[in-house]
Amino acid sequence: MTNDKESTFPSTSLAGKVALVTGGSRGVGRNIALRLAEQGADVIVTYREQRSAAEETVDAIETLGRRAVALQADLTGTAQISTLTGSFRDLLRDWQADGFDILVNNAGISAHGSFAEVSEELMDRVYEVNFKSGFFVIQSLLPDLRDGGRIISIGSGLGRFAIPGLSVYGAFKAALEHLMRYLAKELGHRGITANAVSPGALDTDFNAAAFDHNPEMKDYLGSVTALGRVGLAEDIGGVVAFLCSDAGRWVTGQRIEVSGGMFL
Repeated sequence: MTNDKESTFPSTSLAGKVALVTGGSRGVGRNIALRLAEQGADVIVTYREQRSAAEETVDAIETLGRRAVALQADLTGTAQISTLTGSFRDLLRDWQADGFDILVNNAGISAHGSFAEVSEELMDRVYEVNFKSGFFVIQSLLPDLRDGGRIISIGSGLGRFAIPGLSVYGAFKAALEHLMRYLAKELGHRGITANAVSPGALDTDFNAAAFDHNPEMKDYLGSVTALGRVGLAEDIGGVVAFLCSDAGRWVTGQRIEVSGGMFL
Protein backbone atom coordinates (compact mmCIF):
# COMPACT_ATOMS: atom_id res chain seq x y z
CA MET A 1 0.00 0.00 0.00
CA THR A 2 1.28 3.47 -0.90
CA ASN A 3 1.74 5.83 2.00
CA ASP A 4 -0.65 8.79 1.56
CA LYS A 5 2.04 11.24 2.66
CA GLU A 6 4.52 9.89 0.13
CA SER A 7 1.96 9.97 -2.70
CA THR A 8 1.03 13.63 -2.16
CA PHE A 9 2.75 15.91 -4.62
CA PRO A 10 4.46 18.97 -3.07
CA SER A 11 2.49 22.14 -3.65
CA THR A 12 3.57 25.09 -5.80
CA SER A 13 1.23 27.38 -3.85
CA LEU A 14 2.72 30.30 -1.93
CA ALA A 15 -0.51 31.14 -0.12
CA GLY A 16 0.16 32.77 3.23
CA LYS A 17 3.78 33.60 2.37
CA VAL A 18 5.38 37.04 2.52
CA ALA A 19 8.12 37.92 0.03
CA LEU A 20 10.63 40.73 -0.41
CA VAL A 21 12.00 41.39 -3.90
CA THR A 22 14.76 43.98 -4.15
CA GLY A 23 14.81 45.94 -7.38
CA GLY A 24 11.28 44.75 -8.01
CA SER A 25 9.83 47.73 -9.86
CA ARG A 26 10.62 46.64 -13.40
CA GLY A 27 12.13 43.98 -15.65
CA VAL A 28 13.08 40.68 -14.06
CA GLY A 29 12.33 41.90 -10.54
CA ARG A 30 8.81 42.94 -11.51
CA ASN A 31 8.15 39.61 -13.22
CA ILE A 32 9.40 37.72 -10.17
CA ALA A 33 7.15 39.77 -7.89
CA LEU A 34 4.13 39.09 -10.10
CA ARG A 35 4.81 35.34 -10.35
CA LEU A 36 5.13 35.10 -6.56
CA ALA A 37 1.86 36.99 -6.16
CA GLU A 38 0.13 34.76 -8.71
CA GLN A 39 1.08 31.79 -6.55
CA GLY A 40 -0.46 33.46 -3.50
CA ALA A 41 2.32 35.46 -1.81
CA ASP A 42 2.06 39.00 -0.47
CA VAL A 43 4.99 40.96 -1.90
CA ILE A 44 7.11 43.92 -0.87
CA VAL A 45 9.33 45.39 -3.58
CA THR A 46 12.14 47.89 -3.32
CA TYR A 47 13.04 50.51 -5.87
CA ARG A 48 15.77 53.12 -6.11
CA GLU A 49 14.39 55.95 -8.27
CA GLN A 50 11.47 54.87 -10.45
CA ARG A 51 8.58 55.38 -8.05
CA SER A 52 5.90 55.31 -10.76
CA ALA A 53 7.13 51.94 -12.05
CA ALA A 54 7.16 50.58 -8.49
CA GLU A 55 3.60 51.82 -7.94
CA GLU A 56 2.50 50.12 -11.17
CA THR A 57 4.00 46.87 -9.90
CA VAL A 58 2.17 47.27 -6.59
CA ASP A 59 -1.11 47.92 -8.44
CA ALA A 60 -0.59 44.81 -10.58
CA ILE A 61 0.02 42.66 -7.49
CA GLU A 62 -3.04 44.06 -5.73
CA THR A 63 -5.11 43.30 -8.83
CA LEU A 64 -4.16 39.66 -8.23
CA GLY A 65 -5.73 39.92 -4.79
CA ARG A 66 -2.51 40.06 -2.80
CA ARG A 67 -1.08 42.72 -0.50
CA ALA A 68 1.82 44.77 -1.87
CA VAL A 69 3.98 47.73 -0.87
CA ALA A 70 6.94 49.48 -2.52
CA LEU A 71 9.79 50.69 -0.30
CA GLN A 72 12.35 53.18 -1.61
CA ALA A 73 15.98 52.29 -0.98
CA ASP A 74 19.24 53.04 -2.77
CA LEU A 75 21.07 49.76 -2.36
CA THR A 76 24.47 51.11 -3.33
CA GLY A 77 26.47 49.69 -0.46
CA THR A 78 25.10 49.62 3.06
CA ALA A 79 24.17 53.22 3.92
CA GLN A 80 20.41 52.73 3.59
CA ILE A 81 20.10 49.11 4.69
CA SER A 82 19.28 49.94 8.32
CA THR A 83 16.51 52.31 7.18
CA LEU A 84 15.15 49.67 4.79
CA THR A 85 15.25 47.06 7.54
CA GLY A 86 13.34 49.33 9.92
CA SER A 87 10.68 50.17 7.32
CA PHE A 88 10.35 46.51 6.39
CA ARG A 89 9.86 45.45 10.01
CA ASP A 90 7.28 48.22 10.52
CA LEU A 91 5.40 46.88 7.52
CA LEU A 92 5.47 43.33 8.86
CA ARG A 93 3.96 44.61 12.10
CA ASP A 94 1.26 46.45 10.16
CA TRP A 95 0.49 43.20 8.36
CA GLN A 96 0.51 41.37 11.72
CA ALA A 97 3.20 39.06 10.37
CA ASP A 98 5.78 37.58 12.74
CA GLY A 99 8.32 37.29 9.92
CA PHE A 100 8.64 36.69 6.20
CA ASP A 101 9.33 33.68 3.99
CA ILE A 102 11.05 34.68 0.74
CA LEU A 103 13.95 37.03 0.05
CA VAL A 104 14.80 37.62 -3.61
CA ASN A 105 18.06 39.53 -3.98
CA ASN A 106 17.62 41.05 -7.44
CA ALA A 107 18.81 44.69 -7.28
CA GLY A 108 21.79 45.29 -9.53
CA ILE A 109 23.43 47.44 -12.18
CA SER A 110 25.15 46.67 -15.46
CA ALA A 111 28.74 47.54 -16.33
CA HIS A 112 30.44 47.48 -19.72
CA GLY A 113 34.04 48.09 -20.69
CA SER A 114 37.13 46.13 -21.63
CA PHE A 115 39.31 44.82 -18.82
CA ALA A 116 41.99 47.39 -19.70
CA GLU A 117 39.48 50.23 -19.35
CA VAL A 118 37.91 49.26 -16.03
CA SER A 119 38.43 51.99 -13.45
CA GLU A 120 38.59 51.51 -9.71
CA GLU A 121 35.52 53.71 -9.42
CA LEU A 122 33.52 51.45 -11.74
CA MET A 123 34.67 48.31 -9.94
CA ASP A 124 33.75 49.77 -6.56
CA ARG A 125 30.27 50.75 -7.74
CA VAL A 126 29.51 47.32 -9.22
CA TYR A 127 30.78 45.66 -6.05
CA GLU A 128 28.70 47.96 -3.84
CA VAL A 129 25.44 47.32 -5.72
CA ASN A 130 25.80 43.80 -7.13
CA PHE A 131 27.48 42.04 -4.22
CA LYS A 132 28.00 44.00 -1.01
CA SER A 133 24.47 45.37 -0.61
CA GLY A 134 22.90 41.99 -1.30
CA PHE A 135 25.18 40.33 1.23
CA PHE A 136 24.22 42.75 3.99
CA VAL A 137 20.51 42.97 3.11
CA ILE A 138 20.36 39.20 3.61
CA GLN A 139 22.36 39.43 6.82
CA SER A 140 20.25 42.28 8.19
CA LEU A 141 16.92 40.57 7.50
CA LEU A 142 17.97 37.04 8.40
CA PRO A 143 16.48 37.28 11.94
CA ASP A 144 13.08 38.00 10.35
CA LEU A 145 13.25 35.15 7.81
CA ARG A 146 11.15 32.27 9.06
CA ASP A 147 12.55 28.76 9.37
CA GLY A 148 11.87 26.95 6.11
CA GLY A 149 12.32 30.20 4.19
CA ARG A 150 13.87 30.81 0.80
CA ILE A 151 16.75 33.01 -0.35
CA ILE A 152 17.18 33.53 -4.09
CA SER A 153 19.90 35.68 -5.61
CA ILE A 154 19.76 36.63 -9.28
CA GLY A 155 23.07 35.73 -10.85
CA SER A 156 24.05 35.67 -14.50
CA GLY A 157 25.00 33.32 -17.29
CA LEU A 158 28.29 35.23 -17.15
CA GLY A 159 29.10 33.21 -14.06
CA ARG A 160 29.69 30.28 -16.46
CA PHE A 161 30.68 31.77 -19.82
CA ALA A 162 32.63 34.92 -20.66
CA ILE A 163 31.79 37.78 -23.02
CA PRO A 164 34.48 40.43 -23.55
CA GLY A 165 33.68 43.76 -21.95
CA LEU A 166 31.76 42.33 -19.00
CA SER A 167 34.55 41.17 -16.72
CA VAL A 168 33.59 43.19 -13.63
CA TYR A 169 29.89 42.45 -13.91
CA GLY A 170 30.47 38.74 -14.51
CA ALA A 171 33.01 38.40 -11.71
CA PHE A 172 30.74 39.84 -9.02
CA LYS A 173 27.74 37.86 -10.27
CA ALA A 174 29.84 34.70 -9.97
CA ALA A 175 30.78 35.71 -6.42
CA LEU A 176 27.11 36.23 -5.56
CA GLU A 177 26.23 32.81 -6.95
CA HIS A 178 28.95 31.17 -4.87
CA LEU A 179 27.74 32.97 -1.76
CA MET A 180 24.47 31.02 -2.05
CA ARG A 181 26.39 27.79 -1.47
CA TYR A 182 27.73 29.13 1.80
CA LEU A 183 24.29 30.31 2.90
CA ALA A 184 22.80 26.92 2.02
CA LYS A 185 25.38 25.23 4.22
CA GLU A 186 25.10 27.66 7.14
CA LEU A 187 21.30 27.96 7.15
CA GLY A 188 20.30 24.43 6.30
CA HIS A 189 19.72 23.57 9.95
CA ARG A 190 16.82 26.05 9.87
CA GLY A 191 15.32 24.50 6.75
CA ILE A 192 16.21 27.61 4.74
CA THR A 193 17.25 27.02 1.15
CA ALA A 194 19.55 29.37 -0.79
CA ASN A 195 19.97 29.27 -4.55
CA ALA A 196 21.09 31.43 -7.47
CA VAL A 197 18.90 31.82 -10.55
CA SER A 198 21.16 32.92 -13.38
CA PRO A 199 19.64 34.31 -16.60
CA GLY A 200 21.39 34.50 -19.92
CA ALA A 201 20.99 37.49 -22.21
CA LEU A 202 17.61 39.16 -21.67
CA ASP A 203 15.66 41.59 -23.82
CA THR A 204 14.78 44.01 -21.02
CA ASP A 205 15.49 47.66 -20.33
CA PHE A 206 18.52 46.48 -18.35
CA ASN A 207 20.20 45.65 -21.69
CA ALA A 208 18.34 48.13 -23.89
CA ALA A 209 21.27 50.51 -24.28
CA ALA A 210 23.62 47.73 -25.37
CA PHE A 211 21.10 46.36 -27.88
CA ASP A 212 20.35 49.85 -29.22
CA HIS A 213 24.07 50.55 -29.63
CA ASN A 214 24.63 47.27 -31.47
CA PRO A 215 21.39 46.10 -33.15
CA GLU A 216 23.05 42.92 -34.46
CA MET A 217 23.90 41.74 -30.95
CA LYS A 218 20.44 40.38 -30.26
CA ASP A 219 20.49 38.24 -33.41
CA TYR A 220 23.96 36.95 -32.55
CA LEU A 221 23.01 36.03 -29.00
CA GLY A 222 19.93 34.23 -30.29
CA SER A 223 22.12 32.28 -32.71
CA VAL A 224 24.31 30.93 -29.89
CA THR A 225 21.32 29.95 -27.76
CA ALA A 226 19.82 26.47 -28.13
CA LEU A 227 16.25 27.78 -28.12
CA GLY A 228 17.11 30.37 -30.75
CA ARG A 229 16.37 33.69 -29.08
CA VAL A 230 17.39 35.97 -26.23
CA GLY A 231 15.40 35.62 -23.04
CA LEU A 232 12.54 37.68 -21.68
CA ALA A 233 11.78 38.76 -18.14
CA GLU A 234 8.81 36.37 -18.31
CA ASP A 235 11.22 33.43 -18.65
CA ILE A 236 12.66 33.96 -15.17
CA GLY A 237 9.89 34.56 -12.64
CA GLY A 238 8.34 31.10 -12.87
CA VAL A 239 11.63 29.42 -12.02
CA VAL A 240 12.02 31.60 -8.94
CA ALA A 241 8.43 30.89 -7.87
CA PHE A 242 9.03 27.14 -8.16
CA LEU A 243 12.14 27.31 -5.99
CA CYS A 244 10.22 29.31 -3.39
CA SER A 245 7.43 26.74 -3.19
CA ASP A 246 7.26 23.43 -1.37
CA ALA A 247 7.89 21.74 -4.71
CA GLY A 248 11.40 23.25 -4.69
CA ARG A 249 12.17 22.34 -1.08
CA TRP A 250 14.96 19.86 -1.91
CA VAL A 251 16.98 22.27 -4.05
CA THR A 252 19.60 24.29 -2.22
CA GLY A 253 23.11 25.57 -2.77
CA GLN A 254 22.60 25.46 -6.52
CA ARG A 255 23.28 27.76 -9.43
CA ILE A 256 20.34 27.29 -11.80
CA GLU A 257 21.01 28.79 -15.20
CA VAL A 258 17.93 29.99 -17.04
CA SER A 259 19.44 30.94 -20.39
CA GLY A 260 17.64 28.89 -23.03
CA GLY A 261 20.86 26.93 -23.53
CA MET A 262 23.23 29.82 -24.25
CA PHE A 263 26.78 28.89 -25.28
CA LEU A 264 26.31 25.16 -24.71
